[in-house]
Amino acid sequence: MIEFDYPQLQRVGLTQAMLSSALASDLCLNTNSKLMRVSEVQRERILVHDGARALPARLLPKLHRALEALQTAIAVGDWVLLTMNSAGEYWVHARIEPTNSLVRRDGSGKRHPVASNVDTALLVMGLDDDFNPRRLERYLSLAQSAGVMPVLVLTKADVCADVAALRAQLDGRVPLALAIITLDARDGLRTMQALSPYCIAGNTLVLLGSSGAGKSTLTNSLLGANVQDTGEVRAHDSRGKHTTTARTLHLLAQGACIIDTPGVRTLQPDTDAETLTHSFADIAALATHCKFANCAHENEPDCAVRAALSADRLKNFHKLLRESQRDSMTPLDRQKQLSQWKARGRAGRIRLQEKRGA
Repeated sequence: MIEFDYPQLQRVGLTQAMLSSALASDLCLNTNSKLMRVSEVQRERILVHDGARALPARLLPKLHRALEALQTAIAVGDWVLLTMNSAGEYWVHARIEPTNSLVRRDGSGKRHPVASNVDTALLVMGLDDDFNPRRLERYLSLAQSAGVMPVLVLTKADVCADVAALRAQLDGRVPLALAIITLDARDGLRTMQALSPYCIAGNTLVLLGSSGAGKSTLTNSLLGANVQDTGEVRAHDSRGKHTTTARTLHLLAQGACIIDTPGVRTLQPDTDAETLTHSFADIAALATHCKFANCAHENEPDCAVRAALSADRLKNFHKLLRESQRDSMTPLDRQKQLSQWKARGRAGRIRLQEKRGA
């Protein structure tokens, strides 16, 4: 049996669909469990929210092992079932299957959940040296692969001499339907007005962007209080100093929830080749006009994609495609690829020695 207060949990984003999923789950059978939402993930414990307050809790080792076997982990935004022991401590024994999950991979290919059960991803990019269309394409792929609606938020409009020129660099690189909002995140009133359509009751937003882009400043403006720490950026590259170190869910006065996230040094979306192609829909459309049906858009003649797109966008697509293909490899595939690279390296050295000997 699940114990819950639906009106109170609505305050942290509980929907009727998620509640139905929880009640229909076998996870709740023969237990007196409380339903709560994960609001912060720390190294040794998590914080869960019941709609009125955040409470500390821990994962049962059995659940931790089960999630590891699925190559995932508890994430901010997850709905979980908890029980209290005789010492008054909350222990999480089950996670309700999320409707969606934003996941990135690290350099070794390991999956890292960013946030779960999200409606809107605010992709935050500064109009200073943080401006980077290639990185934006990665964040778009991350959101679209999870089925989350992206919204581009260009911050630091107050320090940009020519906003129109920078926005023009995004033409042809982002979907035409993508909403683009330009603002100074320190202006609380205008920030709230600009983002109010996405802050309606029941919605969950997540902030994604590099360190120093202004995510925490944006969070504070929407909350109307300095809850998240902010810091100066480096003068030579506008990069931040990682003042946000944990993903945290906050409750907005408008009724929505917002998840602030730390910036990451390298972002590799957890996506496959097919999903990535959907993220680069213009490439998929142009590919139908290539001379060869299996055109890789590299050196083939009469390639419609190379003729129409900027070299930088196509290069970024190929790089993301290689990463997605590498992540789908089995350990045996990786070993085979490494052997091929070593063989090519040896062959190259032999050819070089032969040339020098001649």
